[in-house]
Amino acid sequence: MPLLLSAAPPPIVQVQVVDQAGMPVRDAVVEVVPPPGDKRIATFRWRNAMAQRNLAFTPGTLIVPRGATVAFPNLDNVRHSIYSFSRPGPFKIELYGQDQTRTQQFKVAGTIALGCNIHDQMRGYIRVTDSPYAARTDVNGLATIEGLGRGSYDVIVWHPGMRAAGGEWRGKLVMEPGNRAHIAIAVRPGPAK
Repeated sequence: MPLLLSAAPPPIVQVQVVDQAGMPVRDAVVEVVPPPGDKRIATFRWRNAMAQRNLAFTPGTLIVPRGATVAFPNLDNVRHSIYSFSRPGPFKIELYGQDQTRTQQFKVAGTIALGCNIHDQMRGYIRVTDSPYAARTDVNGLATIEGLGRGSYDVIVWHPGMRAAGGEWRGKLVMEPGNRAHIAIAVRPGPAK
């Protein structure tokens, strides 16, 4: 008789980030500091890519592990020149055209604010992390993080509109798989839509 093995799914923790009025905050980055002795390496299921499409960075916020090389594919029919003056990884990519891709490696953890020298309205962000437990919030302000058991964890929340030093909130959360943790942050009002 063959031996059947059943692997239990990894525990999942959800963290909801809301603003000072209780409204969900989209595109916040939630990072959980690994507990002592945790040797898991930061890798994520999404591509390390920040495209330019419709004169915007897509996705607007990207999480990558420290040391990752990020691809910058140009999907527009105009040329772009990508740059950042951010301390963790200043760089400049010269003009390149449609269906071309350039890359850049990010060796230091932190936030990289992106711009385009040709299109001033373009803004994007890359959050470089050492934590394998990181996720971006969705339209409901929910970040889903796999692999954490029950416990008290140090947590960092980053958002470009946060009213805090470095755009970060730092604190402790008690997390339990199956239950949702909540964090309220103060954010600046966004542009009118």
